[in-house]
Amino acid sequence: MTRCVRRAAVLCLLLLLAPLVAAARIQVLHPREYAANPADRRPAIARYSVPRGDILVDGTPVTGSRDTGEPLRYERTYADGPLFAPVTGYSSQRYGTSLLEAAEDGVLSGTDPRLASFSFLDGLTRPRRPGADVHTTVRAAVQRAAYEGLEGKRGAVAAVEPATGRILAVASAPSYDPALLSGNGPATARTWDGLNADAARPMLNRALRQTYPPGSAFKVVTAAAALDSGLVRDIDAPTDSPLPYTLPGTAVRLGNAADGCEDASLRYAFAVSCNTVFARLGARTGVTGMAEAAERFGFNDAGLRIPAKVTRSNFDRRMEPSQVALSSIGQFDTSATPLQMAMVAAAVANGGEIQQPRLVDRVTTPGGRTVATTRGRSLHQAMSPSTALLLQRMMRDVVTVGSGRDAAIPGVEVGGKTGTAQHGVGNAAVPYAWFIGWAEPEGSFRPTVAVAVVVEDADAERADFTGGGLAAPIAREVMRAAVREADGVDGKTGDGKSGGRQRQSGR
Repeated sequence: MTRCVRRAAVLCLLLLLAPLVAAARIQVLHPREYAANPADRRPAIARYSVPRGDILVDGTPVTGSRDTGEPLRYERTYADGPLFAPVTGYSSQRYGTSLLEAAEDGVLSGTDPRLASFSFLDGLTRPRRPGADVHTTVRAAVQRAAYEGLEGKRGAVAAVEPATGRILAVASAPSYDPALLSGNGPATARTWDGLNADAARPMLNRALRQTYPPGSAFKVVTAAAALDSGLVRDIDAPTDSPLPYTLPGTAVRLGNAADGCEDASLRYAFAVSCNTVFARLGARTGVTGMAEAAERFGFNDAGLRIPAKVTRSNFDRRMEPSQVALSSIGQFDTSATPLQMAMVAAAVANGGEIQQPRLVDRVTTPGGRTVATTRGRSLHQAMSPSTALLLQRMMRDVVTVGSGRDAAIPGVEVGGKTGTAQHGVGNAAVPYAWFIGWAEPEGSFRPTVAVAVVVEDADAERADFTGGGLAAPIAREVMRAAVREADGVDGKTGDGKSGGRQRQSGR
């Protein structure tokens, strides 16, 4: 009898230990494999069991959460989705997140450790907290001016505050409504497939993720390199530039669309955009000097985040002299995002210093407690302050007497540079139209905004496709909106609002 009891006890012990061993094996040896198993819906159910935090522009939410009553309870909603899609990205129960929704996912989903009130207790109980709110640096009026300026076109706008790096607008056209991707049903899948099949690529953030040959807008960088190196000491002196200019080591002869470029001064060549002058200056500066100058502006930086990742802008470090000459006028393999070119304009406006561009101002809990604040910091000294002053003067000439007159704003000092970038096989494609510039109200001691606009409109007539004609008017309206906004919120920081707010659903 005792033997039977002993055997039964051993059997019971084995029956108890077997599931414990199996559970330990799963949790210790295969946790990631099981956690990633699509059959396990518990993580998704937990993720969508509470409202997601909101993204705010000017203190007003441009996102929300809708209670669906389904197992994946809360679904993302968007106010003015196409307008703010290049800022927010999408949050989809089926396809994940993108842009700011992805970069700040921990905060918005409530899983960021900084949101815990009692870290030790939270580590034991693991409560599901409502998401916190992300206050952006974007100004709604500036964003809308960029969006409306691009209406009916393909292109992008990036606008930043030169002294702080705060991003005031990120627009990309055509756009899309991220609300159509929020769910997980067949309609969401059809929308996703349609957007990805669209030749216009509406989900591509052209301001942050697409690079273009910058064309003559890059001549700001070339002029800075020539001035800082001492290659040019007087912007009004003749540059001894031939017409046409034969590219070094080749028989290719480079000409100009403008008149008066032979032996032109740097100041005149900049105003009317003489290719020959800048190609020769770039070749004389050399590949090392030009690459170092471009990198001081932010080119070749693969780690730029705002906090969403920004595609690397390129200036090659290994080129023949002829290729250096073409790269110095923004052609060959030189490419840049609109945000990068806005940083170029901002460097000039800010005395040669580039501030780290940033899209997030601060993070707050639903009750209004500030969890984190994003501080401005210097990113690069792109050029000397004296060179920046000379470039400011030359960029003002572009707007007052040169190719950028359509960017002028009464009562505001505006500096700019136009660009018409050739591309395609044999440069046969419709060029990209660029304008980069900055604006400073008269009597002010600080620039309000730096902007970059690129238009890639395949429907435009090639002969009418210029940076001054297509991109400059868009830039003018964006800068005008930024100046008005700065006047309206003078003395305020962030979104100009504070305090808590009630969490709402169904917006």
